[in-house]
Amino acid sequence: MTVRDGFSVVAPPTWNRWLVPPAALAIHLSIGQAYAWSVFKSPLESSLQISGTGSALPFQVAIFFLGLSAAFGGKFVEARGPRWAMLVSTISFAAGFLISALGMYVGQYWLVVVGYGVVGGIGLGIGYIAPVSTLMKWFPDRPGLATGIAIMGFGGGAIIASPWSTAMLSAFGKTAEGIGTTFFVHGIVYAVFMTLGILLVRVPPPGWTPPGWDPATAAKSVSTIRVSANSAIKTPQFWLLWIVLCLNVTAGIGILQKASPMIQDFFAGTSTPVAVAAATGFVSLLSLANMGGRFAWSALSDRTGRKNIYRVYLGVGALAYLLLLFAGDTSVALFVVAAMLIMSFYGAGFATIPAYLKDLFGTFEVGAIHGRLLTAWSVAGVLGPAIVDALADSGEAAGKSGADLYVVSFYLMTGFLVIGFVANELIRPVKAKFHEPAPEAATTSDDAADAKADSAEQADSKDEKSSDDEVASKDEGSKDEVASKADSEDEVSDKAESADDEAGTTGSEGEKADDADKSDADTGETAGEKAGDAEDEQAEAGESDAKADDEAPSTEKATSSSGKQSS
Repeated sequence: MTVRDGFSVVAPPTWNRWLVPPAALAIHLSIGQAYAWSVFKSPLESSLQISGTGSALPFQVAIFFLGLSAAFGGKFVEARGPRWAMLVSTISFAAGFLISALGMYVGQYWLVVVGYGVVGGIGLGIGYIAPVSTLMKWFPDRPGLATGIAIMGFGGGAIIASPWSTAMLSAFGKTAEGIGTTFFVHGIVYAVFMTLGILLVRVPPPGWTPPGWDPATAAKSVSTIRVSANSAIKTPQFWLLWIVLCLNVTAGIGILQKASPMIQDFFAGTSTPVAVAAATGFVSLLSLANMGGRFAWSALSDRTGRKNIYRVYLGVGALAYLLLLFAGDTSVALFVVAAMLIMSFYGAGFATIPAYLKDLFGTFEVGAIHGRLLTAWSVAGVLGPAIVDALADSGEAAGKSGADLYVVSFYLMTGFLVIGFVANELIRPVKAKFHEPAPEAATTSDDAADAKADSAEQADSKDEKSSDDEVASKDEGSKDEVASKADSEDEVSDKAESADDEAGTTGSEGEKADDADKSDADTGETAGEKAGDAEDEQAEAGESDAKADDEAPSTEKATSSSGKQSS
């Protein structure tokens, strides 16, 4: 990668590539805090007297801007390098917390929405994509592992953030000022932690490959399908997959953003009420399932195929929602297991979607296609929380409580997953009319030119050896040497014609073939001159008989004819 403004650092040859994944994790574990937002919902509602819909708004806006900035920030990441992108992410994410802290101190909730939602959301999106392409360059031999490390970190961010945020709220209080101080501490600590990732990240030197990895061998497994990003959005497959991702994310994020109050509501008034501390632990378990699903289910998709694994995500996910609907409040353990299963499918959907895109559209512009598909995340980030919170608020206003607050929501989520299942079933291979034409294999033409060059070198070597023998012998045997040279020139001509045929098959490499032909022609002329020199030496020696003198012009004529054929 080109160093820009002295900011991107190219790794030295001895750099250990395993130092790069921790840099990615430093970013993704930090921005993964978004999945712990539910910890702040109840304190915000009680301190500011706002509804569940209102307390979810910063999270909804953040996910919306995450999707948009990830979709349209890819070119920035490639142009400026990972350090610039990670710096922008760090500044935006930390600033989002600091602006939110100010909003809580002055009692202006809209500053929390703008700070955490808009500014912090941009930091989420840029940070989400920043280390992924760099990891792919460091691990071309293990791309699944590389992207899995980063995406796993994002899914697991709440494992750290949930208990830490709860501890901060307990220490500073759940008042507006206490929440503001918690936001302030989060902004400072995350800025420091993410800066470590910025300092550690490196880009590989140009042309670097892992020891023992053969790019030519690896290329054999790459899909030959080539669909551009502009063509992809014109296909039904893209929009069917957009529906699949959007509805799968909607079903998962609806639970995730309200996990802590949801489990408390479900078991309030039962013999097994869930305390705040236990609800915080539940959020961490969901984060663990989110993280583990990204590895386990996506790895299984390599064996089952992407379409089959999405049948599991959507079909079994719908059944899990029905289980929560009809038996969720009978057992805390049952509720936790079903919710964790749904969250594992939620995380796995993100991890598997790039491979699904590759299967359908090839690797030609899969990164750009993936970015555009992430707009489904933006929509789902608004849709899921809005449905769950709005219906819970309306149910509470109607006098409902406990699990009854979520009955309609869970029916809707089940329906969404069924629709997603049908959309997945309708996906077929992309029609050839959307494919980009396959480029000519430049290596084939290069090989043909190399073969011709080798033939010319061999002919030169033979000619030089024959000329040396003629000068040394200077007898009747030189007549045979001259005849042998004529045969050699015929061989060069035949090889040139054969190489021309090879170059002709390459189509787009005509210029290289013409240059090689010209080289062969020069070879033929050089050999002819050497033959003529040998004849002159015979005449000067005076040891050749009249017959040899008579044949020499004939041989010269044959040699000249050979040079013309080569031309």
